[in-house]
Amino acid sequence: MVFLILQGVSLFAEKIRIVTSIFPLKEFAGAVAGDRGEVSLLLKPGSEIHTWKPKPSDMIKLSKTDLFIYIGADLEPWVSDIFKSFKKHNIKILEASQGLELHLEGHEHRTDRNSDHRHGSIDPHIWLDFQYDQIILSKIADILSEMDPQNKLHYQKNALSYQKKLQKLDIKYMAGLKDCDQKIIVLGGHNAFGYMARRYHLELISLYGVSPNARPGPKQIAEIVDMAKEKNIKTIFYETFVNDKLAQVLAREIGAVTMVLNTGANLTMDQFRAGTSFLQLMEINLENLKHGLSCR
Repeated sequence: MVFLILQGVSLFAEKIRIVTSIFPLKEFAGAVAGDRGEVSLLLKPGSEIHTWKPKPSDMIKLSKTDLFIYIGADLEPWVSDIFKSFKKHNIKILEASQGLELHLEGHEHRTDRNSDHRHGSIDPHIWLDFQYDQIILSKIADILSEMDPQNKLHYQKNALSYQKKLQKLDIKYMAGLKDCDQKIIVLGGHNAFGYMARRYHLELISLYGVSPNARPGPKQIAEIVDMAKEKNIKTIFYETFVNDKLAQVLAREIGAVTMVLNTGANLTMDQFRAGTSFLQLMEINLENLKHGLSCR
């Protein structure tokens, strides 16, 4: 990256190179940076963030960036290994979850990531709370303004524009999920939608923990089957990047149908080719939730 120095202020003579760990951050960064940024995603289409690990080519890519944005909150455990090399390349780093109140799996208690009072696994899926997304957009605008102060107004204006879209989406979710026959989301996948469920006063019951690697035992599956029958659950949700075999088993056991929910962390190859946006994925989620929960 080339810098110009004018009266003590550094100006980027080229676009700011930004790399993000997951798709929502890429969309947020691209929206805020506008034509002042060149944003890319570490994940390849179809990759699952919980199992992905950087390759040497990814390390080279990161060494050439100006700003790296990641979630933190234990979502990307590999970052600690690459931060050592960042120091010599003078790369700016933004941890999106820093300072946010984070949920613990299966608990209402909230904690900051750096708290000494952690009990249980942190739920890192903060981007599924659209209020948190608005805070993240402000963080991105602030760090870009710090890096390129001459274009601060540009970044702040772009952030506000996208925040308004998220506010409208939040209102649609509030209205769409307010009057539903069913308030329980039974997910044949991992516990990724806790923030969304809390925001819209829903209960989430999932087969897996916050990581899709946390497989359920026969007793847990049997308990969920009994609960689903008792609560008259008619829809079992499953995730795009998690095998739907157990969701199908659950659905057959209770005579339910299955519907997909997308965490938005990444795109499938078809979605990538179609230019699908994070907002579009969340709109589809809303329609599926409304249908699956029998909302009016």
